[in-house]
Amino acid sequence: MLQGDGRDPSAAHLELDLLAVPKAVPDLRRAVRGHLGEPCADVQLCVTELVANVIRHVGEGTPVRVRVFRAEARTRVEVTDPDPRALPVLLHATGDDGSGRGLALLEAVALRWGVEQRGASKTVWCELGEG
Repeated sequence: MLQGDGRDPSAAHLELDLLAVPKAVPDLRRAVRGHLGEPCADVQLCVTELVANVIRHVGEGTPVRVRVFRAEARTRVEVTDPDPRALPVLLHATGDDGSGRGLALLEAVALRWGVEQRGASKTVWCELGEG
């Protein structure tokens, strides 16, 4: 299901191509942990929430590319999907809302995040500090 260099912790970055389905998320979290080689709960949270957004707003089974890499004392997470129209929107969910917290969680742990549109795809990314 997961394809890429996720088993090589010496690689400069982790790049995985997968289908955005709920059962892929645990394997993805393990691949991120294995690649970074240290506790990385915030990175795993961001990867999980970005893929969950693709499942919910673009569609289950959508092909995505997940990249995780470190540069300049930061960890960057990118999730690319083939729908440039379904842009993420930060919602402020209340206690009774059953959803709408994904990007709020991402914003709480990330230094910054954004969206890059390129032709027939978009990449939602975030950057986290070390430690």
